[in-house]
Amino acid sequence: MITFLFIVLSVPRVLSSSTLAAILPQDPALRIGSTLTASCTVSPELGLHAGALYWTLNGRRLPSASYRPLGPTALGLTLPRLNGSRQQSGDNLVCHSNGGHVLAGSCLYVGMPPEKPADLTCWSRNTKDLTCSWRPGSQGETFIRTKYTLKYKLKWYGREKECGDYSSSQPYSCYIPRDLALFTPYEIWVEASNQLGAATSDLITLDILDVVTTDPPSDVQVSRVGELEDQLTVRWGTPPALKEFLFQAKYQIRYRLEDSSDWKVMRDVGNQTSCRLAGLRAGTVYFVQVRCNPVGIYGSRRAGIWSGWSSPTAASTPHAAQLQGGSCDPKAGEQNSTLRRELKQFFGWVRKHAFGCSGMSIKLYDQWRVWLQKSHKTRNQILPGDES
Repeated sequence: MITFLFIVLSVPRVLSSSTLAAILPQDPALRIGSTLTASCTVSPELGLHAGALYWTLNGRRLPSASYRPLGPTALGLTLPRLNGSRQQSGDNLVCHSNGGHVLAGSCLYVGMPPEKPADLTCWSRNTKDLTCSWRPGSQGETFIRTKYTLKYKLKWYGREKECGDYSSSQPYSCYIPRDLALFTPYEIWVEASNQLGAATSDLITLDILDVVTTDPPSDVQVSRVGELEDQLTVRWGTPPALKEFLFQAKYQIRYRLEDSSDWKVMRDVGNQTSCRLAGLRAGTVYFVQVRCNPVGIYGSRRAGIWSGWSSPTAASTPHAAQLQGGSCDPKAGEQNSTLRRELKQFFGWVRKHAFGCSGMSIKLYDQWRVWLQKSHKTRNQILPGDES
C-alpha cells in the first residue's frame, strides 16, 4: 500500500485501480537465482491491447524480449536468474501503457532466508542492565528486510519476553535497561525471520553477575621515575561505579610508541592500581591505556568482562644525555655511565625472569640500587691519609 501511494503521488496520470488493472503474483518473494513469471491484466473498459503495454523495474524499462502477450488484454513477463533486491523494501515492478500511464504496481522481493544467528554475547554494566549482540549467519546479507528479535526468560520460571530497545548504530544488538533478576540464570536467544524463512540462534544461559563489565579506570596518570631513562610509572583510580560492590578488580596495561600503532600488553598487573614500566627507550613519548575486569561480584566465581581501554595518556622518558649533564668531572660521568650500564643489566635480568608489575621485582630493584650507589660512593671516597 505504501508503494502504491508513492506511485500515485509521483506519477499524476494514473489510470489504474484494483478493478481496472492487476499484476499477478502480487508482491512475490523469491530466492536469488529464481525465475519470475508475472502477468499484467487490464480491464476491457480501458480499451488497451496487450501490445500497448510494457514493464519497468525500479524505473528502468525492461526489454521487450522479456515479455509476451497472454491474451488481448494481458501481458506476461519472464525474468530468469534474479539477483538480490536492490533495496530491502522490495524492487518496484510496474506495468505501463504506451502513453507512460501507470496501470498497476507490485513489489518484488528477491533474497535469501536468514541463516542461524551466531556469536550471541551479553554483558551487564554494573549489574543494572543487560546488552546483547550477535552477528547474522555465515552468509549475512539476505537482500530483503530481515527482522531480528532478542528473546529471554528466567531459566526455571517466568514468561518469555522480547527485548525492545534495538540499536540504530549497531544493528545487531539490543538493550534491556531494567527489571533484571540477580542470582538467577537467564535463557537468551535470537530469532531471525523474513519472507523466505526463519532461523534461531543457539540458546545461551547466563547469570547477570557473571557478565559484569564497567567503565574504564579513571584518572590514569603516567610519570617519570626520577631520571631513569627506561622507566615510567602508571597510576590510576578504581572505576567509581564499582566501589559500591563487593568485588576484586584486575587490570591490564598496554602502551605503544608515539609513532607506532603496535600495542604491548601487560596482562598480569593484578589488582594493584599502579605499575612501573621498565625497558623503555630513552627520550621517547609513550601512550598508555588501562582497562579493568571486575572479579568476584557478589561472590560470583566467574571472571567478569574486560572494560574498554581508558583514553590514552602520554608521557616521555628522559633523554640519556640528561643523565650526563650538570657535571664537568669526567670521573662522575664515568660513574653515571657505569651505573646506567649496570641498571640495564639488572633490568635485563628482571625482564627475563619476571613479567608484569611484580612487586618483588620493583622491591629488589630499589634495594639493589641503594646498595649499588653506596658501593660507588665508598669506592670513590678519598681518605685523609691517602692525599699526596
